[in-house]
Amino acid sequence: MRTEALGESGYSGEIKRGQVILVAYLIASLELTFLFMQMGVIPYLAKSLGLDSVGFGYLQTTFGVLQLVGGPIFGRFADQFGTRAALILSCASGSAFFLLMSVSTSIPLLFLSRLPAIFMHGLPGAQKVITDLTTPSQRADALGKLGLCFGIGIIIGSALGGVLSTKFRDILFRRVAVNLSRQFQSFFFLPITYINILFINMSSSVGTSQSGSVFSIREILRLMKFPGVMEIFIVKVFAGLPIGLFMIMFSIISMDFFGLEAVENGYLMSYFGVLQMVVQGLVVGKLTNHCTERTLLRLSIFVFAGVGLGMALMRTVWHYCIIAMPLMFAFSTLNTITDSILTNAVPSSDTGTMLGICASVQPLTRTVGPTIGGVLYKQFGVSSFGYLQLFVNIGLFIYLLKSKIPLREVKS
Repeated sequence: MRTEALGESGYSGEIKRGQVILVAYLIASLELTFLFMQMGVIPYLAKSLGLDSVGFGYLQTTFGVLQLVGGPIFGRFADQFGTRAALILSCASGSAFFLLMSVSTSIPLLFLSRLPAIFMHGLPGAQKVITDLTTPSQRADALGKLGLCFGIGIIIGSALGGVLSTKFRDILFRRVAVNLSRQFQSFFFLPITYINILFINMSSSVGTSQSGSVFSIREILRLMKFPGVMEIFIVKVFAGLPIGLFMIMFSIISMDFFGLEAVENGYLMSYFGVLQMVVQGLVVGKLTNHCTERTLLRLSIFVFAGVGLGMALMRTVWHYCIIAMPLMFAFSTLNTITDSILTNAVPSSDTGTMLGICASVQPLTRTVGPTIGGVLYKQFGVSSFGYLQLFVNIGLFIYLLKSKIPLREVKS
């Protein structure tokens, strides 16, 4: 009888963990959808308030800096106070973000609306849930399925943002559009209510006792001293930097180099979203069951180098559509495998902080990218992004072949 009771309890626990992970996927999908939606609305709102292109650049940089600073702090908050508290903080910050955006009647208020972004980290929060509730062998596959959430966000969010920005042209109706996005954001609290119930008596809902403040830089940097962490993090940053610079400049490149209209650019973004869903949600998960982390990391860097050569030689948007397939594979594999390696390399009590550090990579690129990308595009053209991608990743590939970074040789 006791054995049967234990078996039923274990089965019930598995079901509950699966439900929590599904809700985490839902939260990530919602945040990414709303984030891409506001990207379509905010340029028109900024223009209606009299913000020029330089000022809009400052607005975007402000958002990037806040996300860059807030990522590690949010992760440490999750480690100290629990995933449930961190997700509530993220969702509350997201609602405040849209609320302030909807009442922005002047440029200072618009800049003020960016402040809640410092704690708006639904994706790292979902990753924290997954790392807490999965074994190391299941982690890469579960993290890879977050690519489905990213694809949903790109497709639905970009479409909604495009509709709102084209249908609501005058200032009054743009206000209605932003208020509508704020109402959508309020739905964040529906999954949060459910996840609060499921998280009761589960280990990932409670924080761990750690020394130091949530804002302790020393405690955050301490994780870089664990074996292999600094090396893998450097690979993660530099391997994706060239393509990050290209994507930051893509709105200009799509018009000047490819000659795309706004509608055609929207179709292209939807194509990327579908690729992201297929590759990261299905392909990467299968590969983690058959290949070691070392093999997949080297493979992603090697494919990135090939993508760089293709970008250097491309001339039309059709060339780019072909290149996008290996590009999405390399990008998805690199992010999934490095996140898995880094969270496995630190104690379970520090996975939130580690995920926060990983989440700061893209804001870092968005912060320094406009300046560096602008210089590369103006001085050397589109091919410079490809050559930079090629040479950087060839160097990283050689480094990984010769280095002795401690990686698990077992299959995920």
